[in-house]
Amino acid sequence: MNDNDRLNPTIFHARYVHLSHLRDATLQRINELTANDKNLLLVDFGCGDMPYRSVIEPNVGKYLGVDLEMNPKADHHIGFDSKTTLPDNYADIVLSNQVLEHVDTPSGYLKEALRILKPGGSIILTTHGYWYYHPTPNDYWRWTSAGLRKTVEDEGFTITSFFGIMGLAASGLQLLQDSIINKLPKFLRPPFAFIMQLKIMLFNKINSQSQRNRDASLYVVLAQKPLR
Repeated sequence: MNDNDRLNPTIFHARYVHLSHLRDATLQRINELTANDKNLLLVDFGCGDMPYRSVIEPNVGKYLGVDLEMNPKADHHIGFDSKTTLPDNYADIVLSNQVLEHVDTPSGYLKEALRILKPGGSIILTTHGYWYYHPTPNDYWRWTSAGLRKTVEDEGFTITSFFGIMGLAASGLQLLQDSIINKLPKFLRPPFAFIMQLKIMLFNKINSQSQRNRDASLYVVLAQKPLR
């Protein structure tokens, strides 16, 4: 298992709750999709540094990282239009982990994901509701729960699961932390993050899961390409 912040954040990390819940929700869906077949082909579409690769790769037949030319870790490169040279009906699973808010055209990105998926294949898509500006290299979009559902369904996907992470109270505390932490001396940032992340964990219990599915800092969507 790689020692990286996304896979193994510590309680002193300013995104501890966010990253821990994102990891757990993502890997749970991967495990569900691969439970009966370890030979599936997974495309990590906008892969970044592929923080979950070491955990996912043993459970799939092939793991292909796809990203912009500026990412030397990617196995396959694309331009800002999100177009790949991969064939139609290629992948069993598309993993889109914190990518959709960064792409130039969400509809184009989702159309390409749909094209490369096999009929009946699934996309695991995570992206933001309430969050701060974080360009990598760009940062364009945020969604309400209804807006994200519509965006995904408008491109031809059928949503099978829609899950919110960090409800309204926790998201508010996260944004408060983020507005302050970088103004502190560096030696104070880890203890401040520790205190705030404990509060975020506590306040996240205020909202029910159904409320988090409606208002959250992060959404995890599982959707399928129709069989025809």
